[in-house]
Amino acid sequence: MGKMEETGIFEIREDCLLVHMPEEVDHHTTKSIRRLADHYLLDNRVQQIVFDFADTMFMDSSGIGLLSGRNARIACFGGRTIVINANPRIRKLLQIAGLQDQVCIMDEI
Repeated sequence: MGKMEETGIFEIREDCLLVHMPEEVDHHTTKSIRRLADHYLLDNRVQQIVFDFADTMFMDSSGIGLLSGRNARIACFGGRTIVINANPRIRKLLQIAGLQDQVCIMDEI
C-alpha cells in the first residue's frame, strides 16, 4: 500500500473531509498529510475535518502540530476539527498539548 500508509486516506463526505490517519504519525508522515489536507480543505470548501485515528498506534509532536494547524485553517472558514477513535495514549497526548480545548475529541461519529 506504500503511499496510502504514509499519507492516510482522504474522503470527502458532503461538507466534511475525513482523514484516516496512518499507523504512525510522525515528522515523516505529517508533511504529506498536511499538504493533502490543505489541498482538500481549499478545493472542496469543507466545514469540518475529521481525523480518524482508528489505525494509529504512535503519534509524536509533529502530529500535534498537524492537528493544530489544520484546526486554525478550518476555523478561519468557520469550520471545526474533530478527532475520533484515538487510543488512550493519543488522547493523553492531545490533552497534554491542550488540544482538547481546540478540537472536538469523540469516540466515533
